[in-house]
Amino acid sequence: MSSEPDRREASGGEVWFYHLERSGVEQILPELLARCAAQGWRSLVSAGERVDLDALSHALWSSRPESFLAHGLAGGPHDALQPVLLTHGGDNANDAQALFILGGANLPDMAPFARTFVLFDGRIDSELEWARSLWRHLREAHGHIAYWKQSQSGRWEKTA
Repeated sequence: MSSEPDRREASGGEVWFYHLERSGVEQILPELLARCAAQGWRSLVSAGERVDLDALSHALWSSRPESFLAHGLAGGPHDALQPVLLTHGGDNANDAQALFILGGANLPDMAPFARTFVLFDGRIDSELEWARSLWRHLREAHGHIAYWKQSQSGRWEKTA
């Protein structure tokens, strides 16, 4: 994982950083995706190469027993129809309004997205350094940026 962000266009909507300290991506991502779906948004989940998309897909299918998050892996015949599309790339094949960046993924063109979520595990040094570098880059290039951190009780607190 490179600590230098890919310097693509940083335009688009809001950018929200989520500093995970008490929960993993598998626990947080389903809730955020469900909130986006409740707004009528499609989501693109762009993960770094070290992220196992099959395991992430399984976590999305099994995270909410009372309902499920319909989604697909990029490269299938119905990418354009997926409400949530999981990928190692940044192509907005499902015309998503929400972009999720995980696990050191390169930053794609943010222009098509109403909101970009950057999720990183603060317990992993390489992810923390990647997120800090991306924060610095986006703070300079993009005005609408927020930082959320988990409190000791596991609740989200906006700190910047």
